[in-house]
Amino acid sequence: MDLLPEMADLIARHAPPDLSRSAVPGLRLYRSDTPTRMVAAAYEPMLCLMVSGAKQTMLGDVVYTYRAGDCLVVSADLPVCGSVIDTPYLALSFDLNPVTIAALVLELGAPAPLDQPPPSGIHVTRLDEDLLDPLARMLRLLERPGEIGVMTPMIERELVWRLLNSRHAATMRQIGSAESRLSGVNRAIRWIIDNYARPMRIEDLSDMAGMSLSTFHRHFRTVTTMSPLQFHKQVRLREARARLLSGADGAAETGFAVGYDSPSQFSREYARQFGLPPARDAARMRESLMAG
Repeated sequence: MDLLPEMADLIARHAPPDLSRSAVPGLRLYRSDTPTRMVAAAYEPMLCLMVSGAKQTMLGDVVYTYRAGDCLVVSADLPVCGSVIDTPYLALSFDLNPVTIAALVLELGAPAPLDQPPPSGIHVTRLDEDLLDPLARMLRLLERPGEIGVMTPMIERELVWRLLNSRHAATMRQIGSAESRLSGVNRAIRWIIDNYARPMRIEDLSDMAGMSLSTFHRHFRTVTTMSPLQFHKQVRLREARARLLSGADGAAETGFAVGYDSPSQFSREYARQFGLPPARDAARMRESLMAG
């Protein structure tokens, strides 16, 4: 991992304060000099490299810890919580584009069987050395902005090709296939995220994913670590927390806005998820933000 010190220096110099995308399409940079509390985030399919420090990410009840030299492969759209636990925290992520993956899979030939089980939504491993060099070259483009337009697609293609020839090959092939089990689960996930306030029928989701009910339940849990009902509830409650923090509505109005018919049920489930009833949790979050 001889390239990590150089990459840490580049991230430290170029990481934007608001975690927005960098000048390189698909590339995000992350930096924190202090540990952070658990905050909600939305992950999309990506490859993330921890360059320095350490972080914990929670998906459902499963906690993933990764440190310098570890990579995180995300294969679906997932609502998570994350906290920096060791600093200086420096990391990067690059979007995994299904179109780019599909094009290279066609060139490689022999696509993976479409009926194979989907991969877990988050997978943490040590980064393969073959992946480090293209990621370092991607970062160096930040120092040579005139080359970004020409070089980024070439480096992205190399990076995807190396992932397709790595331990992550099965995951990559499923991300790139519109007919894979993972793609079917991701269609259901995206519907839940986009329609969290609406009633949800598991039968409709399984039809959307192109699976029987039992197969859908099994594969959905493999990807998300949760049942569809648990996932739906978590998406609703995270949206409710964001609304409460903004101060636009009170607890009862927020509960109705995210799809709850009963204020008491909303309050109970919210307190079970976040440790305090809605109004008290919102007040605590605002105090924490003001103190920070």
